[in-house]
This record gives sequence, C-alpha cells and structure tokens, in this order.
Amino acid sequence: MNQTFIHPQALCESQAIGDGTRVWAFAHVLPGARIGRDCNICDGVFVENDVVLGNRVTVKCGVQIWNGITVEDDVFIGPNATFTNDPMPRSKAYPKAVTRTLIRSGASIGANSTILPGVEIGTGAMVGAGAVVTRSVPPNAIVIGNPARINGYVADTEDPSIPLRVADTRAPGRTGLGVGAAGLHELRIAKDLRGELSVGEFERELPFTPVRYFLVFNVPSQEVRGEHAHRLCEQFLICVRGSCRVLLDDGRNRREVILDRPSRGVHMPAMIWGTQYRYSPDAVLLVFASHYYDPQDYIRSYDEFQQLVSREPVRA
Repeated sequence: MNQTFIHPQALCESQAIGDGTRVWAFAHVLPGARIGRDCNICDGVFVENDVVLGNRVTVKCGVQIWNGITVEDDVFIGPNATFTNDPMPRSKAYPKAVTRTLIRSGASIGANSTILPGVEIGTGAMVGAGAVVTRSVPPNAIVIGNPARINGYVADTEDPSIPLRVADTRAPGRTGLGVGAAGLHELRIAKDLRGELSVGEFERELPFTPVRYFLVFNVPSQEVRGEHAHRLCEQFLICVRGSCRVLLDDGRNRREVILDRPSRGVHMPAMIWGTQYRYSPDAVLLVFASHYYDPQDYIRSYDEFQQLVSREPVRA
C-alpha cells in the first residue's frame, strides 16, 4: 500500500487523506475536506472544508475547490480551472447554503475553464480549455466555448482525446454500427419529374411495426434532446428536414450518426442510450416507436443505465 505524501511546504489540515495521495508545495487543504486514494494535489491548490474528492483525482496547479464541490473518481482538473458556489456573490454577504456542483467519474476539466455553480459534469465528459460551463454537461460530451456548447462526444477508447467516429454511408440497406443491434438505414428513393419519394416498409425493410410516432422541431441549436434509454421500446429516427446528430451508446461502445436527409434513418433498439444534438434551425426529426408512451420504460440516469447493461449479455 502506497504511503500518503505531504510536501513540507504544504498546509494539509485534513486527516481524511487516502493512501497514496500526494499533496505538493503550497497546497492548502482545510480540516473538513475528504480526499480519496492515489490523488495528486499539485502546487498552489486550495481545498475548502465541504469538499469531497474521490480516488485517483488529479488537481493541477492553481485550482481552488470551494465548499459544495464533489468530485468523483478518476477526474482530471486542469491548471487554473475555476469553480464557483454562489450564483449571486456579494462581499461580506454569505448564502445560507452554497450551491452544490458535481463532477462525475472520469470527467476532465480543461485549463482555465470556469464551472458555474449548480451544474453536473457528466461521466466521462470533457470540458475544453477556457470553456465557461453555465449548464450541466451530458455524459461523454465534449464542450467548448463561452458559454460552453457541445462540440461532439468522446470515443469509446481508452484515449478520450480521440473524437468519436461519425457513421456515414450512401449504400442502400442497413449498416451495423457496432453499438448493440443499432443500425443505419439508407432508404429507397424514387425520383421523377414530379419530385422525390423516400419509402421504407416496416417488418420488411425496417425492424419493427410502430404503434406511435412523434415529431421534434423548433429545437434551439444549443439544446440536447434524448439523454435516456428505454427498457423495452425501440425507435426509428428520420430527420425529414434539416439535420441533427444522434449519439448511440450501449454502455460499451458509442457511435454518432448524422441524419441529414429524409432517406436516412437510424434504428435505436431498447437498452441503447440515445442523445440527439446539434439540430439545424429547420430540423424536423420524425421518430417511430414500437410501444405506447410509458414513463416507467425510461431510464434517465446514465449511471443506472451502465449498471443495467453491465449485467446483460452483448446484443448484436
């Protein structure tokens, strides 16, 4: 078991420091802070009392982590990243309770980024350098800019800097995506002088007979839809106008699809985490569903989804 190391020039007042954690020069950790195993707290870091850091967390130089911040395991926090816990700060005016912020496991916070109070940075997400995060970030999303906007999703590899592969094909028929039984479908097109017609026949070419449909439209470009899985319901998505991106995640693999024409659809089986984002201003997304609406069929927590799929055999 590795021993805890506290640099002689560090001021570490907390007794709740895990084995193997290293606290370097000029860091100041207050008595109430709790820090897990094998963490690396670099020079000039300040950690306030009501702070929890999980295991294997790296906090680079010049970071202040204030009351109300919880950081789960395997998080990277880049140099000079700034956390906040009071949405309306005034000198000598203290809130009755601080606004809490949660950084989920495996997330990375880029250098000089600013995290506003009350947000959740999702599992595996990446916040770009200098980004200003004003709202919660979905699991595995990459956000950049001020205010931070989703720019993509991380790949299903051990290197989170690799961008997610975007599935694309022009070949007719179905193409497997390597995400469970999900598939990308190029539908038949009939063209003549009167225009174009795209057609698909359920059960013959498409994977199920729908009992419900819904349309998604007038979505601001910065908004994200979906962010859930279904226990039983299957869906088939076609962007009949404009374009949007669809992320499919089976808990082991992720793939992104661009829906940008009415002759392209994607089949999203049950137990696939689905997210739609980067809608064009004119986008109209048509979704066919295999089941009637049932709120009990939804899985809205990514952590719960991961726990469920980890107990299931791989579907293909």
